Parts: sequence; structure tokens; C-alpha cells
Amino acid sequence: MQPLTNQQIARVFEEIAALLQIKGEDAFKVRAYERVAETIRSLTERLDDLRTREPLERLPGIGKSSAQKIGELLDTGGLKYHADLLGQFPPTLLDMLAIPEVGPRTVGRLYSEMGIASVEALEQAAREGRLRDVKGFGAKTEQNILQAIQRLRARSDRMPLAVAHPLATAIIEDLRAAAPVEQITPAGSLRRMKETIGDIDILVTSSRPEAVMQAFASLPQVAEVLARGPTKTSILTDAGIQVDLRALEPDDFGAALQYCTGSKAHNIKLRELAQKRGLKLSEYGIFRVKGDKRIGCATEEEMYAPLGFDPPPPEMREDAGEIEAALDGALPVPVAVDDIRGDLHVHSAYSDGSASIEDMARAAKARGYRYLGIGDHSKGRGVANGLDEKRLARQIREVRRLNERLKGFRVLIGTEVDIRRDGSLDFDDATLAQLDFAVASVHSAFNIGGDAMTERIIAAMRNPYVDILGHPTGRLIGRRDPYDLDIERVIQAAAELGVALEINAFPDRLDLKDVHARRAVEVGADIAINTDSHDPDHLALVEYGVATARRGWVEKKHVLNARPLRQMLSSLRRNRAGGRASRKGPRRG
Repeated sequence: MQPLTNQQIARVFEEIAALLQIKGEDAFKVRAYERVAETIRSLTERLDDLRTREPLERLPGIGKSSAQKIGELLDTGGLKYHADLLGQFPPTLLDMLAIPEVGPRTVGRLYSEMGIASVEALEQAAREGRLRDVKGFGAKTEQNILQAIQRLRARSDRMPLAVAHPLATAIIEDLRAAAPVEQITPAGSLRRMKETIGDIDILVTSSRPEAVMQAFASLPQVAEVLARGPTKTSILTDAGIQVDLRALEPDDFGAALQYCTGSKAHNIKLRELAQKRGLKLSEYGIFRVKGDKRIGCATEEEMYAPLGFDPPPPEMREDAGEIEAALDGALPVPVAVDDIRGDLHVHSAYSDGSASIEDMARAAKARGYRYLGIGDHSKGRGVANGLDEKRLARQIREVRRLNERLKGFRVLIGTEVDIRRDGSLDFDDATLAQLDFAVASVHSAFNIGGDAMTERIIAAMRNPYVDILGHPTGRLIGRRDPYDLDIERVIQAAAELGVALEINAFPDRLDLKDVHARRAVEVGADIAINTDSHDPDHLALVEYGVATARRGWVEKKHVLNARPLRQMLSSLRRNRAGGRASRKGPRRG
């Protein structure tokens, strides 16, 4: 028996947390299981390999009991505690948690008070107006739930990038280790790093393709082999995700990679361009129409060169002007992960993070960063252990002492300050003036209406000590839609006021989304690509934020935290000419 993957084990702990909430168990107990799942999902090494080198208890948030449960899952493929919890409820109950408007406690109430145990039963109750019989529910709640169910069904055939990307990466790594693989890469929307993915497509070259297909069909992630052939195999993972593997001859690899990467609109535009030049483009190569002679197919460069330009980065292939820009020699060079010099939105154990400031700093330094911005929550986020002025002052002193010990690295002290309903901030100006930077974010009152939300956010950005607007639209992919707001007005205000707009790289946010990031740089607003890390391992999530930026044509010059420390600090809104730059704060040391 192959050991469960990290993602499979994390899913078990997430389900335990949800089931405990449904039962009405203690919030701290629920949070403990959620922390375990978050830690496991962020790991870059398999748990089965990791436990051979060190006790699992050394991982953030994992104690003796959790380590034993992980061991049971790895050794037996199941967990009795999890099975016992599942046995207390109908099997369809957890399906309701996929609805953004319905959390575990709500599921528990609906089940205990009304016997609702499935999405279908919930939809019927909402349509019949029976949910308003439950305390706290009304006609508006029923309508929101019905709309959420419709949205869920509309996108149920796609998965978040953060699910598809690690799965594809693990499969590719396993195939490299188990089969005679030469070239291997994902294709399709995953290679374009779209925020949601359909099926996963992987292309490979090998001198022994049948051996690769055999290894693929035998991977631990495989629940069912849907189709099997000498050069193409389709499997269904235990999470219900279809993965297609196709083996190619080396001379055909570039043509297939270009075609399978897409997008469809990009490929149609390429074919139209090829026709105008007496060429024919397909998944088998690029041909001269006269004589039907193939002139390129082994690499993507060979596919694009006859058309007069180099391959655009995969993330930009959406027929959004990239072909025209490439023909004019005006295609931007998008920002890359290696361009990022630091992270300006991470959390420590002072609020709801799992690690000390020093541990976060040393992890950032190990990545090659030159600075790290600690932005713990402000006091209004009581649920996240937000800092009041006294604890913030203590944090400032700790950062000063730490900076005296670190060499070639700088910890910046900031805050993720709450934007209140009226647009005021959770800290006063005197407190904010002591900091190196401030990220302002909305964490409450999401449904106040588009005009009110827009005015609220712009009012907060007018504060001279707001440097970055955090996760500007508040969306959680697949779980919560963006707030109703005029994003164009927010982007314009950011450019006018000198406030950077965050691309929050945490995988369920990716906020700003790509099209809004592109608009931001068009009007002159800076972008900050931050991870919102709550654990050192989360710093690696920057790749998702960078991918979003690349899809939005964001260049290195547009990115606040792609700049060296001195230049980045001078770019902050508070330090620009005319700003309130003269102040005493933690920038000593």
C-alpha cells in the first residue's frame, strides 16, 4: 500500500475540524485541527519521508496526538477517530460546506433543527422559504444561499490552482523518480497558472513510453484508471481529479506543448496569423502550405519563430493583446519569483501566526530575501489575537533588538490595520507613524453595498500612513465572492494617492486578480506581491502571487517589493516627497 499524500492527510484533518464544529465542540480544539491541516498543506516534503528524519512534533502546530494520527494515516491509510466522527452524520452532510454562505456551525444547526443533510435538501428548503424558521435566517439569507448553490454548480468542474499545482508537481516528481522520463511538463490552464483549473494535462518524452504509462497508472494518487494506452493514459485521483498523461516523440514535443498550453483564443489568433503568412499551425507542427513541409515542432521557439516573434510567457497566452505586442517588439518581460526582494505582509505569533518574528525573518533570509515586513493584525481583529498599542510597542522593541543581530537583512515593522465600516482605521495616526509601513485591509461588514464599500476603502487609503491596500476585493476563491465595489475607482485612487495595491499570494485569495493588476499598472499604481504568511513555509506561496502578476503583465519595475531595500522604502507612500516622512520609529538598527 502506498502512503497517503500530504494533501490527502490534510483533507482528513480539515474534515475533522469541520465535523467538530458541526458538533459544537470547543473552538480551540477545532482550530488545533485546522492548524495541523494548514501546516501539512504548506510542506514541500512528503510526511512519510519527513518522519524518517525527525519527529513530526517539530512541525508547527503538531503535537503528540496529531503526530500519532498522522502516523496511523500513513501506516494504515485511514484514521479511526475520523471514521468514528463521519459515522455520526449522514455522508452527504459535509457536501454543504462547499457552499460559501454555509459554514460548519450553520450546517450543524440546519441538521439538528431541521434535519437538512444535503445540498439538495438545503436548496429545497430555501426555495420553499423554510430556512427563515431558523433563528438568524431570513429571506435575504435564503436568496444568498440559492445564489451560492448556483455559483457552486457553475464552477464545480474546476479546481483552485492551489489544489491542481501541488498535485501536478507531486505527480511529475514521482514520475521522474519512477520512470525513464526525459522532458516532462504540465500543459493547459495549469501551465498558464489560471486561478482555477479543469483537468490536469501533463506531457512527457521518453524512450520507453509504455514504462512511463505503467508508472503513472501505479502512482499512489490514482483511484481509478479511466483509459490506458501505450502513449496516453487518463486517471482519476482519490480527490476526483482527472489527470491525463501523453507521451510524445522529442521531435513533436514543442508543437504539442504549444497547442496543449493554449489558450484556445490564443491558438486561434496564431492560426489566423499563420494563414496570412502561407503557413499552417497545428498540434503536429508548423508547416508551409506550399509543399506541406514541416518547418518546426521540436520546441516552442520553432513554432513561434516563423510567425516573427518569440513565445510569449505561458501565463500571458490569452489573446489579450500579447500577439500584437510581440509582433511590435513591445511585449513586457513579466516579473519573476527571483525578482522578489522581500515580503511586506506576514504574520507572527504575536497575532495569529505560528512562528516567532526571528523564525519568520530567518526563513525569509534563507530564501534570499533582503527584508521582511511583519504586519500582524491590529486590535480590532480579536479573533486573530490582534495587537493593541501596548503589544505593538513591545513588538517594535523586539524588532529593533533583532535587527542588531541580523546581518545583511532587515526586519520592517508594520501592521495589517483593519479598515472600519466608516473608513477609519483601527490605529490612530500617532501609532501608525511609528511604523515602517501599514497594510490596510477590510475584514468585516462585507455586504454594505458597492458605493459604501468603495467610499470606505478610498477613505482609508487617504490616510497618509496607509502604504498598501491588502487583498483589495476580499474574495476567497470558491468560498466568497469579491465585495461589491467599484474596483476602477479604487485603482485610480491608489494611483493618485501613491498606495500600492496588493496581490495577495495566499492561494485562496490571489487578490488582486490578474485583469485588475494589469489595469493598475496601466494607470501607474504600484503592486506589492505579498504572501500573507502565517508560517515560515507559507513564504514559498509567493509563486502564486507572481503567477497572477505575470498574467496581468506586471513587470519587475511595477512591484514595490522587487526593489532593493532603500528604493522600496523611498517608494512607500509615507516616504514620498510631500508625505509625512519625518518621524521617530523602528527604522533604527
